[in-house]
Parts: sequence; C-alpha cells; structure tokens
Amino acid sequence: MRKKREAPLATLDSYLPAGSYHAVMQYLQHYKVHLTVTRERRSVLGDYRFAVHGKNHRISVNGNLNSFAFLITLLHELAHLIAFAKYGNRIASHGKEWKLVYGEILHQFLLLDIFPGDIAMEIKTTMHSPAAGSCAEDGLIRVLRKYDQKQDQKKLVEEIDVNGSFQTDDGRIFKRGDQLRKRIRCLEIKTGKIYLFSPVYEVTPV
Repeated sequence: MRKKREAPLATLDSYLPAGSYHAVMQYLQHYKVHLTVTRERRSVLGDYRFAVHGKNHRISVNGNLNSFAFLITLLHELAHLIAFAKYGNRIASHGKEWKLVYGEILHQFLLLDIFPGDIAMEIKTTMHSPAAGSCAEDGLIRVLRKYDQKQDQKKLVEEIDVNGSFQTDDGRIFKRGDQLRKRIRCLEIKTGKIYLFSPVYEVTPV
C-alpha cells in the first residue's frame, strides 16, 4: 500500500496555484478537514472520507499533480464533504446535489482569477455538468496536462496512431483501433481481447 503523508499547512501553499491558498484554507479550517498528500495513484486523483466517531473529515490528493490539477481535485473532494453535510449522506455521490455544490465552488475560485485562460474556459464548461471523476472531463484533462512539469514519454491513447502499439502501466501491450463515440477500441496483443479506452488515458508508445 502506498503511504500517505499529512500535508503541513505551512507547505500546502506549494501545491496550490498562486492566489488560492487563503480561499482553500477557509474551507479546510471551517470543515475541520484532515488533508493528506499521497504518492501517485493511477485509479484516483483524490478521495474523501466522511467524519465518523468524532474524527475529522479526511481528504487525500495525489501530490504529483500540477498545481491547477491539485486544486481542482481538492475542490472536487471538498464538494463531496459539503454536499453530504448540507443534504445528508444518503445522496448519490455524484448526483445533482454534488454537482450543484461543485459548480458553486468552481465559480467562487474562477472569480479569484487564478487560472490561465484555457483552463478557465474548460472549468466554465465543467460547471454546467461536472463529471464523476476528479478532472474527468476530457477537455479539462487535455488542458491541465499542458501544465505538467515532468515531460516523459507518455501519450494519450488518442495521440497513438491507428494500428500503433502502446503499453499500459501494468505491462500489457495493445494495438490502437478505431475511435468510437466516446471510447477508442484497442486490441490486447497477448489475449486478443478488445478493450475500450478513454481517449485521454495515459500510455507509453512501443
């Protein structure tokens, strides 16, 4: 299991875009959030745990994210906390209540004028109908990826040529096929099975 580490509030500023720290701290302190920063997790960018038995609300965010992706992921998880606190914990995790709260929080941070123009434009689109996963909107992922400091050999599946091959983090090799409506059909070389990939899933060309 990957270890999590608590983010000292004095260093939290280093993970966030300039101008966002005080607004974030107001939420963390008001809702008594125990925030941890964890190493990269492929399956999630962040998660939220409801306060039980007198413990604080708990949020974790991947520490390898660029500052804009880190903030948006944190706001996504805060929206879970606030939605549950406001409407009760019987609501759907990414239902209409969460979408309403998340949209309101995004709007608040847009007013701080802390995002580059391309990210701000995608956030405005997201506000109308947020997706379930943190940073799950394809357009937002494409834009946020441009601000990653680490430039490695990875590409998005949509950037692989048709009939080109790529490898996933678990070592499996695939041949890219045709673009369907929202997914890309890919053939696993070893098994001959067909899988549908998100266009913005990161892979390594081979």
